[in-house]
Amino acid sequence: MDAVNSYFQRTQVTKSSGETIDDAINPLEPDVCGSVIRTSDEDMEAYRNIGLEKIANGEVAVVLLAGGQGTRLGVDYPKGMYDVNLPSKKCLYQLQGERLGRIAEVAAQKYNKRSHIPWYIMTSEATKEKTRDYFARKNYFGLSEENVIFFEQNTLPCMSFDGKIIMDGKDKLSKAPDGNGGLYKALGGSKVLDDMISRGIKHIHVYCVDNILIKMADPVFIGFCISKNAQCGNKCVEKTVPTEAVGVVCKVKGKYQVVEYSEITLKTAQLRNADGRLKYNAGNICNHYFTIDFLTDVVRNHDDELIHHIARKKIPYISSTGEYIKPTKPNGLKMEKFVFDVFRFADRFCSWEVLREDEFSALKNADTAADCTPKTCRHALYNLHYRYILNAGGRFSDLAGSVLPEIPGNISPALDITREKPYPNGNGISNGDEGSGSSSDEEVKKSIIVEISPMVTYAGEGLAELVKGNIYSSPLIIASSKESVGKSRIRKPSFIVDQ
Repeated sequence: MDAVNSYFQRTQVTKSSGETIDDAINPLEPDVCGSVIRTSDEDMEAYRNIGLEKIANGEVAVVLLAGGQGTRLGVDYPKGMYDVNLPSKKCLYQLQGERLGRIAEVAAQKYNKRSHIPWYIMTSEATKEKTRDYFARKNYFGLSEENVIFFEQNTLPCMSFDGKIIMDGKDKLSKAPDGNGGLYKALGGSKVLDDMISRGIKHIHVYCVDNILIKMADPVFIGFCISKNAQCGNKCVEKTVPTEAVGVVCKVKGKYQVVEYSEITLKTAQLRNADGRLKYNAGNICNHYFTIDFLTDVVRNHDDELIHHIARKKIPYISSTGEYIKPTKPNGLKMEKFVFDVFRFADRFCSWEVLREDEFSALKNADTAADCTPKTCRHALYNLHYRYILNAGGRFSDLAGSVLPEIPGNISPALDITREKPYPNGNGISNGDEGSGSSSDEEVKKSIIVEISPMVTYAGEGLAELVKGNIYSSPLIIASSKESVGKSRIRKPSFIVDQ
């Protein structure tokens, strides 16, 4: 309890210090930054080959931060098990597991070496059993059981605003997971770090479960970080709107750090470079690279230096009369560490900017919300796979048989098989009455459903020989002969790739 009280007191000192961060921050140096859209094809291929070779050599591992429940989605199971209603009915865990297996195959084929990518999955007390059972029932999504390693993050007592521990029962403390930054203590306490070292792992990709577009063990990102001789790397997307609620990667008093959007003033957030881009534009998406040496140093020497952040929450409790109360407004604090707070311990850091539409769509809210919902995630995946087909030389036609332009306009749920009601005009194409506020023919929006199994392609590779010169209608579902397609309103895939 002395340690818990110490953590709480440190958060209070940090909160009440009155320091403003605006005068202490600077953008990242240009020489530590790279970008997908500002890198030549030759350099992209070089980065990819570096990463693939490390995968083939068995030097790459992936860590999944999977402690979160699907509470905001209206479910009581781990978020990774959530099905966003893709035609295949695949959940986040399955998409990620199949991508991991696919990129290992790509590396093995290129370098004629058979290796595996260990997948370390950090669960919480609330998600551990359901996650383990789910993976076992699904046969680890085709991966070897010995290469899927579960470990649990720690918990901390919840505190009242005046520093008292909240009770969840007569003799039971109210506890909560210690945040995704609890990773480092968990790695040491569970001996997972020792397991990585014994396997010869040298490069680690860390990510959060809720990104449906995550590129597992991304060889380009890994290769870029290695080419920079970085101890620590961060994948980001460009922040283009000053008020967007996303943290930015920058330097604070000479140290690399993620600064939350609420920590800087609007004036600073609105600053722009000569090219018109925001001065602080490296939007953090919880997608990181660490060398094993850096991770070992953090676990063994720096974990106790990480500050706990406080979050005001509605925490159920037992009243003095023994009644179990579920508050309707925040009544207490949860203490959490952030996974990216270790950036400041890195002397050699790099940042890799990717396209948001290619690599980031987070699942956080139910479909009643405006963004980060099952619907937005589903359509982000459709959009990405649609572009995979176009880039491979395939085209699409509408229901009348006319070939669609390569840029068909806004993507909407017009042809979404998950709709329970037909569109008013009966042809599967929205007439603009729904959501757009317009019904003119000129503003008709078309939606194309495309789902390509990760077992067929990791990021579009190999599709040209399958689709080039062909014209498809929506929905298009491409599956592998190695898998069975889940029950859905599409009973069969459009075609199956023999593998």
